[in-house]
Amino acid sequence: MALLPSPSAPSNLWNGGSVSVLGLALPSPNTSAAFPNCRRKLGIGITKASIAVEQQTQETKVALLRIGTRGSPLALAQAYETRDKLVAKHPDLAEEGAIQIVIIKTTGDKILSQPLADIGGKGLFTKEIDEALLNKDIDIAVHSMKDVPTYLPDKTILPCNLPREDVRDAFISLSAASLADLPSGSVVGTASLRRKSQILHRYPSLNVQENFRGNVQTRLRKLSEGVVQATLLALAGLKRLNMTENVTSILSIDDMLPAVAQGAIGIACRSDDDKMAEYLASLNHEETRLAVACERAFLETLDGSCRTPIAGYACRIEDGNCLFRGLVASPDGTRVLETSRVGPYANDDMIEMGKDAGKELLSQAGPGFFSS
Repeated sequence: MALLPSPSAPSNLWNGGSVSVLGLALPSPNTSAAFPNCRRKLGIGITKASIAVEQQTQETKVALLRIGTRGSPLALAQAYETRDKLVAKHPDLAEEGAIQIVIIKTTGDKILSQPLADIGGKGLFTKEIDEALLNKDIDIAVHSMKDVPTYLPDKTILPCNLPREDVRDAFISLSAASLADLPSGSVVGTASLRRKSQILHRYPSLNVQENFRGNVQTRLRKLSEGVVQATLLALAGLKRLNMTENVTSILSIDDMLPAVAQGAIGIACRSDDDKMAEYLASLNHEETRLAVACERAFLETLDGSCRTPIAGYACRIEDGNCLFRGLVASPDGTRVLETSRVGPYANDDMIEMGKDAGKELLSQAGPGFFSS
């Protein structure tokens, strides 16, 4: 694990011999940025970090709150967003050094040469962070909700979702304006079976490279090197990294139903830690929490994993009700099953909607559907 002080903090470390990532530039997302012509260079190196290792030179300072996170630029952006919201709400956390960010390398970060489904599927980006939380090495854990299994480890709770970012997927290419404009045989890179199945369902003449893994910067570099002709990335991550200038076009919800909990950040703590639960309650965005609960109830009913192409999205519509849309597909995209529900925007109703939609699609799919 590596400890991160605030980016504006002095470059000394509170713990001798730790690795500290300093100077992380995370400007606010420019949501009004235009999406330029698709023939351009990719802005890959937006987020830069300098690494320094120093011996302890002063008395250890104990942080009031330690945030556990993965070490990718996007994960760090989410951790710093959490830190900034905590500081804004709680003056006792505003003092320099009161909040410490701890980087934890997960199984999903360590093994990049294999598809996620081949190395375990569930919990690949959360297991080690959960262990650190239970071992009291950290006080709260910041997760991308789409990475969080539908079950939580014993003695942990996830009482907080930050306001959700844009849930749509972004199309990025140097040679085409959209998926429809790609020539037959073009290669699209994605690590997501959800994206693969929906792409092939609509554009069966395209080829999909499945094990297109790595952080946002790595995937954009592979695209610029010509490994693939196009890729899809979550627009939420590009916005949080202030990298929307790379977007060629945005796919509508109708064209690409998002992953369950896409664009949502979840924050967990130990179930017996009332102080942390109190901090997190002050940050919770209830509309997001309810939408995520609905989508995860759908996913849990389907027993979804990284081997299963599943999409689900719940949102509040004009009349105040919840609209939920769910999808399951065969991995090759030849069959896509969809359903929807409308009901009250309330916890119990929305969880029941998600479960009921999942049961319907399970019944429609029948045995052997996902092995096709």
